[in-house]
Amino acid sequence: MSDNKKIKTALISVYHKDGLDEIISLLHKDGVKFLSTGGTKSFIEELGYPCDAVEDLTGYPSILGGRVKTLHPKVFGGILSRRDNPTDSEQVAKYEIPDIDLVIVDLYPFVDTVASGASDADIIEKIDIGGISLIRAAAKNHKDVIIVASKAQYAPLANLLKNNGAQSTLDERRWFAKEAFAVSSSYDSSIFSYFDNETPSALRIAIDEAKVMRYGENPHQKGTFFGNFAEMFDQIHGKEISYNNLLDIDAAVSLIAEFTEPTFAILKHNNACGLASRDTIAEAWKDALAGDPVSAFGGVLITNGNIDKTAAEEIDKIFFEVIIAPSYDDEALEILKQKKNRIILIQKCENKTTVQFRSILNGALVQDRDLKVETIEDLKQVTEKAVNPEQIEDLLFANKIVKHSKSNAIVLAKGKQLCASGVGQTSRVDALKQAIEKAKSFGFDLNGAVMASDAFFPFPDCVEIASKAGVNAVVHPGGSIRDNESIEFCNSNGIAMVTTGYRHFKH
Repeated sequence: MSDNKKIKTALISVYHKDGLDEIISLLHKDGVKFLSTGGTKSFIEELGYPCDAVEDLTGYPSILGGRVKTLHPKVFGGILSRRDNPTDSEQVAKYEIPDIDLVIVDLYPFVDTVASGASDADIIEKIDIGGISLIRAAAKNHKDVIIVASKAQYAPLANLLKNNGAQSTLDERRWFAKEAFAVSSSYDSSIFSYFDNETPSALRIAIDEAKVMRYGENPHQKGTFFGNFAEMFDQIHGKEISYNNLLDIDAAVSLIAEFTEPTFAILKHNNACGLASRDTIAEAWKDALAGDPVSAFGGVLITNGNIDKTAAEEIDKIFFEVIIAPSYDDEALEILKQKKNRIILIQKCENKTTVQFRSILNGALVQDRDLKVETIEDLKQVTEKAVNPEQIEDLLFANKIVKHSKSNAIVLAKGKQLCASGVGQTSRVDALKQAIEKAKSFGFDLNGAVMASDAFFPFPDCVEIASKAGVNAVVHPGGSIRDNESIEFCNSNGIAMVTTGYRHFKH
């Protein structure tokens, strides 16, 4: 027996009508009857096609301010009846319930209403009842019924109708059912999150977009990105973005968001290996690269300003994987596009998410994103020697970088340029020694440099080592029971120290 099912009657009740006219025309051409409500019924009739009202089928008008329109046995019976079940057939005949073979419905804009800052009462009214019930019923009975649950499925339905006429296979109906349950589960997750916002009791995450990566972090691992990449970026050149590219891109956009003046950053394995703020983007690039021209090879580049021809000519001299900027001059793009595999991205907006999560053990950890950006008001003078304006500028600069570096982390900076950093070490002393050695290897004079730490100093050894290297100002969160030992060393050796009260662990 064929699993092809003919569409004879369609129930259509939607908010989004763009593209619906083509579907209506195709259905009418194949003799499909229409059943609808309110504005959608008027829309169908204005196109010149006959349409029966749900109210005429049920014998009840829309009541309770529109809360009850389709919730009736003659509607749901027509959707849920099993066409090959004799008892179901007898009952729908007895109660004069017409079979409904296609349901096109979308949901009230709950998420958009929450995002608009609407009142609680307005938000509650955007919790869809009839629509979500129609979706679940039609998807459940996909053996006999096609469900189109959002405007995203208008195009696939139109293609089906063009290719097959008003009929479908079981596989096609199952695909539409799968998409429908994706819509309903996402919708319910959003509603739950709204009610559970204050005291989270369960994790419900629904992301509609999915992109399968060539592989994950390594070739033997599968990888998938769930998210709307195109919302934040336009890719205008280059190869397919990889799993590791995405990790670096995420780290890069988080880091560059800290800076307002013209800044260029180079990242490798999610850490900055070069960063500088200057009067122009070209100057910022030059000094960022000087921080570690070796690690910059194959890195991810990001800036917060327009890339012009001058900057592009310098950037083009090295091999890199990804470059990100808010805009590019045409001449700059001509230069950068000479390498076919270079990924060139336009960043259209900042990352607006406020929560982050990661899988761990047999569950997930969820936390607020670290959005704290220290200002001069956060700096507490703890030494006899006060920091001067130039040191304050560098300390805040270095603190922004160390915040986005893998713990344990130390950053050395001078003149709004990253001299070197030590990242991902098991001790803060090792991180500092790594930074000093690296800075010296690339010819940096650390006399007059500043040091930033992502966490407090448990012992005075770090300030002692930094002092011998030439560092004369230090910023760290403070809070160790032995802070006084570090402070006393600074007082004895003419070093200025400030604390912020904010730790920036990043694991």
